Amino acid sequence: MKKLFLFLCILGIVLPYYHLINFLILNEGSMEGFFADIFSTHPIAMISMDLTVAATTFLIFLIYKAYKDKLNITKYIISMFIVGFSLALPLYLYDNYEKI
Repeated sequence: MKKLFLFLCILGIVLPYYHLINFLILNEGSMEGFFADIFSTHPIAMISMDLTVAATTFLIFLIYKAYKDKLNITKYIISMFIVGFSLALPLYLYDNYEKI
């Protein structure tokens, strides 16, 4: 199972950045219009809100675990804000698989 979580960590980096790089190529390196595009249609806005709530819930859970179990959450927070929830959650599951 740990190998699957590691594979998902890799996908969590590659897939979002593939699309980010394509967006930047199409917009000549500019982030202009990025946030307008993620709310451009109702289905896309629904997915964006779903991920926002899920990532926020995971962030609150991490803070709780830091206080309760003295878990060092630094790498999960950094991975969430540098890459995204698609890396932070599989990384947490990979690191804590034995405890779950």
